[in-house]
Amino acid sequence: MSHDYFHDTDALITVRDWLRFGVSRMNEAGVFFGHGTTNAFDEAAYLILHSLHLPLDRLDPFLDACLTEVEREDLKLVFEKRVKQRIPSAYITHQAWLGEFAFYVDERVIIPRSFIAELLREQLDPWVKDPESVQTGLDMCTGSGCLAILMAHAFPNAAIDAVDISVDALSVAQRNIVDYQLQAQVHTLKSDLFSQLSGRTYDVIVSNPPYVNATSMALLPAEYLAEPQLALASGSDGLEHIRAILGAAPAHLNPGGILVAEIGHNRDALEGEFPNLSLTWLDTGDSDEYVFLVTREQLLGQ
Repeated sequence: MSHDYFHDTDALITVRDWLRFGVSRMNEAGVFFGHGTTNAFDEAAYLILHSLHLPLDRLDPFLDACLTEVEREDLKLVFEKRVKQRIPSAYITHQAWLGEFAFYVDERVIIPRSFIAELLREQLDPWVKDPESVQTGLDMCTGSGCLAILMAHAFPNAAIDAVDISVDALSVAQRNIVDYQLQAQVHTLKSDLFSQLSGRTYDVIVSNPPYVNATSMALLPAEYLAEPQLALASGSDGLEHIRAILGAAPAHLNPGGILVAEIGHNRDALEGEFPNLSLTWLDTGDSDEYVFLVTREQLLGQ
């Protein structure tokens, strides 16, 4: 027999009570973690601290604090959204993190979670010898603008184009660009991949395009289905977008220019389709199969 525990929360008084409740409800419901945290404890702690406007890195001092009735109602609503409606936490708090960088997000954009972020924190070393010499950069399929903003920090002298097919996504990207006061350096552009970029060339292109194949799309958990499907699906084999990007990129890379792209679990499929293309697979997180780097010259010589 299943219970609706959300009808009976009067006994939950302290932060500790709500933390325990949140962990129990998420574990009971089997919610999916794939947007920043990996377990119910971290997710519940984040939702509580954010909702109560407390420092996100300091849970312990507040555990025994009693909450007001209004605060308890707020937390109840937050956990109902997360557990009953399966809304990802980032859409509830309108905040997502990549390392030290926080970004505004809502249902108009995919939630940032790119392995390319950690490579940009290292300024694409050793493939970019002098970060200050990079003059132009492109973030293809920019979504929330997160990688374009990280590019701007990695390459301070570069003019960055943040490109997406979705006007809604570009509105979110522009908000984040303004939040980081990068309007002079990062510019949004509406384009279906490279279709509107005639004549534009770049020293560095990064892309975290849609790469989910049709089989995987049919099996996605509810939390991923809350995201724009436009940002996830890439044809029957998951390679539709990256195939087009590889085809068009040489014409938009300067001599010596590089393309860094993320393709999920599609490494074998991609290498099977482009057996003569020399791709460098980069170590990110715990794997070397999600992100590749290729030069303009390699693309032209395949």
